[in-house]
Amino acid sequence: MDQDRALARLNFARLHLGNRDLDVEVASADASFRSYWRVRNGDANWIVMDAPPPQEDIRPWLDIGARLRAVGLHAPEVSTADPERGFVLMEDLGTRTYLPELRDGTVDALYGDALDALLVMQTQVDASDLPRFDATRTIPEMELLGEWFLQRHLGFVPSCTQWDTIENAFRVIASAADEQPRRFMHRDYHSRNLLIAERGNPAIIDFQGAMLGPITYDLASLLRDCYIAWPIERVDAWVEQYRRRLVDAGLVTVDGAHFRRWFDLTGLQRHIKVLGLFCRLWYRDGKAGYLADLPLVLDYVLTVAQLHPQLVGFSNLLQRAVSDRDITRPRDEAVSTPL
Repeated sequence: MDQDRALARLNFARLHLGNRDLDVEVASADASFRSYWRVRNGDANWIVMDAPPPQEDIRPWLDIGARLRAVGLHAPEVSTADPERGFVLMEDLGTRTYLPELRDGTVDALYGDALDALLVMQTQVDASDLPRFDATRTIPEMELLGEWFLQRHLGFVPSCTQWDTIENAFRVIASAADEQPRRFMHRDYHSRNLLIAERGNPAIIDFQGAMLGPITYDLASLLRDCYIAWPIERVDAWVEQYRRRLVDAGLVTVDGAHFRRWFDLTGLQRHIKVLGLFCRLWYRDGKAGYLADLPLVLDYVLTVAQLHPQLVGFSNLLQRAVSDRDITRPRDEAVSTPL
């Protein structure tokens, strides 16, 4: 089957570029079933996205990309697509993702571009017909924590009282997301999905999961990135500057403290989900590398939850469950170890 897929991918590229001699090479893969392949055709490079049906449907990717380009944002230009077979031939955006380029001397300019693009998304991209990101989704996402991080990764099975603490925290966080204005939400807006481009910086990828969601979600995804952290004072300044831009645009009316609570709790929703998701990617899907990113995500959860009285008990419970374990190391077997 893999050989058949590889041949179909190669023939797709050769047919649409009119060159029977070209070949493809791995460009990148992501946490889904999608993979990306670089095609060199003379002086031009292209990318073939391979999203095998029925595991992946490329039509949402095509739709959201068109919406972003329509408002002047730099989503990859599409040369041709075959939704039935799951192939896209598109612009090669290169390899300069934000993550390795972010340093003290570059971050303000790069985040400035990213926040400019985010404001365009939130003010100009129509999301009214996209799925709503509300408690019917935020709570199930956070429930990945219990199954995959606590039980499968740590071998910790919460007691009934401890489950109550966890579920109460989830309700507090979900309520904070639900009370926010809803706008276009990229849903994975961070340093590995933004690329430095010669024109229209940043180039934006991995947008197929876009939804109608809380206005602070993408802001938290960017500024509390799962792969890089910044001093709290710097994050505070970026958050407040962006809040003022949203006020000027007529999208929010709340003061800084209220907006910061939205930002904190919406970021917590994302990071709680990610603790479970990164573990699931290893134990269920065999995708290496994600466990190495757990410590930063856990630090966000523990630190931010401690700032909010309703969530201190939840933070303390997680801290006790982790104890002194090295959470970057996988467990061979899940062992029940109630506290």
